[in-house]
Amino acid sequence: MRPLKIAPSMLAADFAHLADDVARVAGEVEWLHVDAMDGHYVPNLSIGPPVVASLRKATDLYLDCHLMVARPGDLLEMFAEAGADGITVHVEVGETDALIERIRALGCRVGLTLEPATPFSSVEPYLDRIDTCLVMSVKTGFGGQAFIPEVLDKVRAARRVIDDHGLACEIEIDGGVKAGNAGECARAGVDILVAGTAVFGAADPAAAAREIRANALAARAGRAG
Repeated sequence: MRPLKIAPSMLAADFAHLADDVARVAGEVEWLHVDAMDGHYVPNLSIGPPVVASLRKATDLYLDCHLMVARPGDLLEMFAEAGADGITVHVEVGETDALIERIRALGCRVGLTLEPATPFSSVEPYLDRIDTCLVMSVKTGFGGQAFIPEVLDKVRAARRVIDDHGLACEIEIDGGVKAGNAGECARAGVDILVAGTAVFGAADPAAAAREIRANALAARAGRAG
């Protein structure tokens, strides 16, 4: 069975105490998801390379950097130097082939993502060249939005292509993920669950992460059976 990964979104953490919040979940998760927003591709502003560098000093966890930016090519080197383990860019911004090659050349794992309204066909040609296909289950830009269940059709499509061709690409989902829908995501074929408010908004973030994992694994076991 494919490894299941939980990736709390730092967008929902307390920005004044990021290292403390990381420490609260470190024993229960594999990745930390870092959303970078530029105020252009999306209207919001968020974490940049200096914060990634600070996180890198505070943890050995995998830093999964999602660039919600209009010109990701201007920032790739900065994120890599700051300590990103993986860099994900949006297929909607274009220049996808060149961005994939540059991220790979920087020694980072390559992620490609698509908005809820973008068809799966836009990322399908790249599945054999990337490490992570991130399916957005909310419109990018702000945390705390409601999960869009229709995007699971894209997860299922990606799962079929990846399995049929024996590809190494993992499927990630981000947006409105919580214990209540983690099982549905897992059954559809998700490998990496990004959860922000559901983890860092909980009284016990570690327990919240454990519950998300437990529900996802239980659903996987049922699907496998």
